[in-house]
Amino acid sequence: MFFYVIRRLLYMIPTLLGVAFLTFLLFTIFGEDPVRQALGLHASEEAIVALRAKWGLDQSFAKQFYDFLVQILTFDYGESFSTGEKLSDIFCGGVLVSLSLTAPPFVFGTLFNIVIALFISYFRGKSLDKISTFLFVVSMSISYLVYIIVLQYLLAYRFGWFPIQGFEPGFSSISYLMLPWFIIGLVSMGPDIRLFRTIFLDQVKSDYIRTARAKGASEPRVLFVHLLKNAMIPILTNTVIAIPFLITGAFVMERYFALPGIGDITITAINEGDFPIIKAMTVMSAVLYSCFNLLTDVLYALVDPRVKLS
Repeated sequence: MFFYVIRRLLYMIPTLLGVAFLTFLLFTIFGEDPVRQALGLHASEEAIVALRAKWGLDQSFAKQFYDFLVQILTFDYGESFSTGEKLSDIFCGGVLVSLSLTAPPFVFGTLFNIVIALFISYFRGKSLDKISTFLFVVSMSISYLVYIIVLQYLLAYRFGWFPIQGFEPGFSSISYLMLPWFIIGLVSMGPDIRLFRTIFLDQVKSDYIRTARAKGASEPRVLFVHLLKNAMIPILTNTVIAIPFLITGAFVMERYFALPGIGDITITAINEGDFPIIKAMTVMSAVLYSCFNLLTDVLYALVDPRVKLS
């Protein structure tokens, strides 16, 4: 496994170099001029030259790309064009907010959805299975924005059970996050439970399930020990590969609830043409996705000894 991981890490190098080059090319050659966007159309030539020198945009293409690679390797992406604040400070604060928003409903929602899917798969073909499947399909057909707007209006504005928008550091942030947590959990129920149910139904007629029942194993043990263990590989694929998106934030949710997470920071950067933030987010997303994709493969071997890494 050690040599497999080293080999996969080496394979990631050309991939990430390609992502870095394309990102840099798009924003440097084909993107708008950040200096003129920052100073406006009527800026003097002296001010433009000075700002170009300050941001290092007067250097050659090769020198700018080299500096960008150094930023990636050192995790120091420089400063924001809009505020002048170091990107490392911006991202550290934003990641904490994004994880506070996305991690709790992801962890508890996944566990809850697995249990519900196991319970529904036990009643396969019966009324409970048919009704729940119909309701989950309906819930998946409703737009994410509809959940946000309707529940924000009813639960926050009309009933006043939650704050409408805002964020405060510390434990006081929980009151601002409870409604977003509820919405994220509600939206994820439909697709997650349908996926997990399909996975469990593929396993429920297997020989090892019939053998466990023939040996007198209780139904909870059959479901939560034998069935769940053998269904872990597709569940791991769906779960682990979603973790990078927890770090990069929930763009729409953060925007509507005024949460200063990574998603909101990225949208603001796009609107303001803050290219350092956009470039850094693009590369960071690629790095996170590649790393967690590797972690998924490693977990396969740990969960199922039949899987051989080669």
